[in-house]
Amino acid sequence: MATPVVELKRVSKYFAKVIANKDVSFCAYEGEVVALLGENGAGKSTIMKILYGLYGADEGTILIRGQETTVRSPRDAMQRGIAMVQQHFSLVPTHTVTENIILGNARGRISLKEENQKIQALANRYGFDIPVEAKVGNLAVGVQQKVEILKALYLNTNILILDEPTAVLTPQESDNLMEFIKTYAAQGNTVLFITHKLKEVMEVADRVVVMRDGMVAGDLRRSETDEHKLAKLMIGQDLTANAQPALREFSDESTILELRNVTVEQKNQPALLEGVSFAVHAGEIFGIAGVSGNGQDAVCEAICGGREITSGEILCNGRSLVEDTIRQRIEAGIGYVPVDRYRDGLIMDMTLSENMLLKSSFSKHWTRHGLIDQKVLDRYTADLIQKHQVKATGPDETAKSLSGGNQQKMVLGREIDIGQKVIVFNQPTRGLDMGAVDRIHKSMLEEKEKGKGVLLISTELSELFEMTDRFAIMYKGKIMGIYRNGELSTEEIGLLMAGYTGKEA
Repeated sequence: MATPVVELKRVSKYFAKVIANKDVSFCAYEGEVVALLGENGAGKSTIMKILYGLYGADEGTILIRGQETTVRSPRDAMQRGIAMVQQHFSLVPTHTVTENIILGNARGRISLKEENQKIQALANRYGFDIPVEAKVGNLAVGVQQKVEILKALYLNTNILILDEPTAVLTPQESDNLMEFIKTYAAQGNTVLFITHKLKEVMEVADRVVVMRDGMVAGDLRRSETDEHKLAKLMIGQDLTANAQPALREFSDESTILELRNVTVEQKNQPALLEGVSFAVHAGEIFGIAGVSGNGQDAVCEAICGGREITSGEILCNGRSLVEDTIRQRIEAGIGYVPVDRYRDGLIMDMTLSENMLLKSSFSKHWTRHGLIDQKVLDRYTADLIQKHQVKATGPDETAKSLSGGNQQKMVLGREIDIGQKVIVFNQPTRGLDMGAVDRIHKSMLEEKEKGKGVLLISTELSELFEMTDRFAIMYKGKIMGIYRNGELSTEEIGLLMAGYTGKEA
């Protein structure tokens, strides 16, 4: 039998008392694509960082081509033909593509012309349409990811680790990446592919390693499994699918949130938003699709008061919010679940009770004779913990001690209570495991049934297809169109996300 290119034997990793990996064993062969599946915190990224030398294993053995190996650093890994493309790119935006790729990898006197030609030939070999002399900061996110992959290929990598590689890509870019993975593996290379998207696993993987609670829960050939079995292995139980929303007709009278020609300009830079108009109705989930960084955050901030608009109108129940403070918008019944819970949603060193108070400390519900009634606040927080199935010891636990999914559930509970009219969700399930995603989706549907207006920004088309009544597509701060769910194909949506109009498509 062939010798595995990579083999991990009973590898364990501990962070203080937390078990990140325990007795992890699996292997990958030449020309094979192995997908690593698991919930957020299941240990799949940690085990790959051990293989890449970012972490050291506390127990166990790593073998590369049958030889026991200690990988002490990424440089060690690269010398053994291992490269890793992480979720957050490590590119210098003011440098060109070529400069980024050769940075740290070229010695002595360098001919930039020759390096440009060498890297252009490498890009052409793998079908990557990349302008090698362009500055990385001027490139689309999907092209930047190709630059990261080229950095790995430049080093003659034959073991490529990809961590959630399609998170920032349009459907067409994702399809192109899948084709690259197949081509790269067919040339005798090995790909270790971390993803939470079951569709991608079934499309590209030869074998699937499922991780749960830091351990291997299953190691299956793709031909011997399906999405349902993989999902059950990931979470340890069956998930009940949410019913596809019954599409409703909405009248103008039911409009609860409206943006009219909203523009947000920046000095000496392109506008963040340009003439954005849409309406969200009571009892509707309205989505915004698009690759990250195309104005979605500015829409949320404009609605919730975190960013002044240059022109246009924002209306809630027919009343203008433009002159309102953030507090006035909170009092008007607008809740906001931000994309970055660490930066904008919670203060990590505060208790859960203190975090629940942050946006409504002025509320008479908490105060007695001008002082905070701690018992009332703790009781409210304990109720939220129970209602949203948060794994926490109680209201006195600090936010930083919770997992990402449980932190998000606490933010969700607070904002649902604040958002009596409208709730804005900005990528609420990003980076979360399937159990937490399921809970958040159910909460959104419950609020919709209560007649609230729900605005859902998501880069996941599958999430928008599952949850929304209508959705808009954004590209570079503009609305490319507003459509009923089911009206466009994935390919048509992908073209609009990339900036192509219907005529050009």
